[in-house]
Amino acid sequence: MDLGSIFLLLGILLMVILYLIRPFLLHRATLVTQEEHTLSFLLAEKERLLNALKELEFDHILGKIPAEDYPLQRTALLAEAAEVIRQIENLRSQPISTKEPLHITKPQAQPRRPVAPELAEDDEIEALLAARRRQRAEKAGGFCPQCGKPVQRSDRFCSKCGTPLLVEVES
Repeated sequence: MDLGSIFLLLGILLMVILYLIRPFLLHRATLVTQEEHTLSFLLAEKERLLNALKELEFDHILGKIPAEDYPLQRTALLAEAAEVIRQIENLRSQPISTKEPLHITKPQAQPRRPVAPELAEDDEIEALLAARRRQRAEKAGGFCPQCGKPVQRSDRFCSKCGTPLLVEVES
């Protein structure tokens, strides 16, 4: 191997090593308050208890749990889940201490702005489009006998499948 290929391999190796250690160099950590940590724990506990209740119901249906034990276990899980839900509601009702309270003020009435000229032009265009749609709807001549696509009275062939359309002569 010549000297150039060795330097190329070393450069590639250095770039791979830097790419791999980049997360450690950035070291971005998120600060979590004690309230957020407790709330996260309680939410996980609630999920665990709900899953335990589902499994208990399923086991009872399959007959794995004796009939006399089922009500006791279910009552204990429900009581524990109710306590966890109460704690979650208490935490959510308390203001988070690390955040500043929001100051809400009464919105003030703002004067209406005149319609911009671009919007007026858009309204004219919309009116022209609506008139064109009404015109086309009035000219509808039926449906193609081959594919069922709507056709106009002036069409001689279907625009989708090319089937010749029968033209009725009015007398």
